[in-house]
Amino acid sequence: MCDDELIPPGADLTEDQWLRADPALAEGPVGERVRQLRAPRRRTVLGGVVAGAAALTVLPGGAQTPAAAASRTGKFPFPASPNRSGEYAVLLTGDAGTGEEAQHAVAAAAREVCRAEGIGLAVGLGDNIYENGPESADDSEFRTKFEEPNSGVDMPWLMVLGNHDCSGLIPGSGGDPSRGDREVAYAQGSPRWYMPSRYYNVALPATAGNDPVVEFFAIDTNPVSSYVAQLDPHYRWNGPYMRAQREWLYSALKASRARWKIVLGHHPYLNNGKHGSAGSYDGFVIGHYTSGIHLKELYEEVVCGRADLILSGHDHTLQILEPTARTGGTRQIVCGAAGKAGDGRAHFNHPSAWQNFSEHGFMVLKVSERAMTVEAYTVDVATRRARLAHRMRTATPVQ
Repeated sequence: MCDDELIPPGADLTEDQWLRADPALAEGPVGERVRQLRAPRRRTVLGGVVAGAAALTVLPGGAQTPAAAASRTGKFPFPASPNRSGEYAVLLTGDAGTGEEAQHAVAAAAREVCRAEGIGLAVGLGDNIYENGPESADDSEFRTKFEEPNSGVDMPWLMVLGNHDCSGLIPGSGGDPSRGDREVAYAQGSPRWYMPSRYYNVALPATAGNDPVVEFFAIDTNPVSSYVAQLDPHYRWNGPYMRAQREWLYSALKASRARWKIVLGHHPYLNNGKHGSAGSYDGFVIGHYTSGIHLKELYEEVVCGRADLILSGHDHTLQILEPTARTGGTRQIVCGAAGKAGDGRAHFNHPSAWQNFSEHGFMVLKVSERAMTVEAYTVDVATRRARLAHRMRTATPVQ
């Protein structure tokens, strides 16, 4: 959550119950943030970048093709063909949206790698706007925490919602999922930001008559991983929104003819960082919320054994974990160090190919009919230089 320090005093509390259960919380930084949020908002708007977008009606679920998105005036186009190496290359970032120097440094380093590697698509794995998401679809923080840092990384960005994007009074709580609709609305005017719905799928290439090389399935993990109980029945763990999303994900994965299938979700299934894994986030093992027990069920019952990768952020670390019998061959990757860094140590011992808990960085995914490769880069913030730290390659899809 906010700087990864807040742990709720009990499972399944609403935000107000949480604050009442721990009065000291209201007297510190969290209380100050609550007072700021309750005060009149004074952020500037983006000068018409998303004129009319705030009135957009957002429907849960649904998919759009890259070709449809690219046809909109001013949008950066999706790659229609592989790069000169015969691969579709994708930049992976997560937990970037601070607007601070580390984010700018990682973006600058990634920009150079994108140019050298012929990268034509990017992914943002949530926590796009710290600390509580945007206040509207034309909030100036879209500019300062996304557009300006990523200037020159001129390509579509597949964006997913993180807990900080969907928070209410308590920073990072995930207690107000409806705030994510503002990020969906913003996508109508941004040349980079791609989020046609709160969950969606994108296949490359989108050529009629040909099976895709890769398909991405972006999901919203917040209603089943929030640090507080959901008040809106629509967004409860067993409410209509999550039931519809689960049915959509199952059907979309089953119908996919792509050689490689990639699920994008902010909260990880497995994780060696301090937040822990789905089902026991931050030490909690009870309750419908906080622990992520129902996200664990979703990953195990719908994703594992059907997707090749689960790409997540949330933990501010870089991890390439090994596929196991438990995952049905699906590999978990955590890439959440684009704006903040971890505490320097592993907290759990899931089998890993490589992991880093202290440095900023990003990753690059490369896919072709022949193979899938993931490259991990660490970034020296002072020099804005990236270093290739690890490369993983496989030629065998899960299905």
